[in-house]
Amino acid sequence: MADILLTQAEADALLALKKYRIDDTMWPYPGPGEKIIVPLESADKKESFLLDVSRGSINLAKGTYQNRARKVIVLARLDFNGPPHRNPDGIDIPCPHLHIYREGYGDKWAIVLPEGKFTDETDPWAMLQDFMNYCNIEEKPDIQKSLLV
Repeated sequence: MADILLTQAEADALLALKKYRIDDTMWPYPGPGEKIIVPLESADKKESFLLDVSRGSINLAKGTYQNRARKVIVLARLDFNGPPHRNPDGIDIPCPHLHIYREGYGDKWAIVLPEGKFTDETDPWAMLQDFMNYCNIEEKPDIQKSLLV
């Protein structure tokens, strides 16, 4: 959100912070058009985070994985099997792509997936595991893989 600003150093520190699930809840991987919001926290419990996992309703292969801090600040968002993203400078970034917080722009900039960080761009389940690793989710939530993933 434009109203809530972080410096780039603050955003980078929040993304780098190790994150942990808050309990042993078993979360179903969302079905078509569904979304789950999984609460996470830092080891010292001073920072809270959210992991959003959502699926498309028309294009069932389309999805978004997002890591938020302080409820509304998108630190990182992975979009896959969707349209390209046009950055504020007019450059189109193909899908899948990764949005990372950029000071002054929030999550309006996307980059190509960092080399070596995502193992299989065709597998939504593998992408979720890689995204959680990218976001430093140390103790991962118990998300139940469905037959549709």
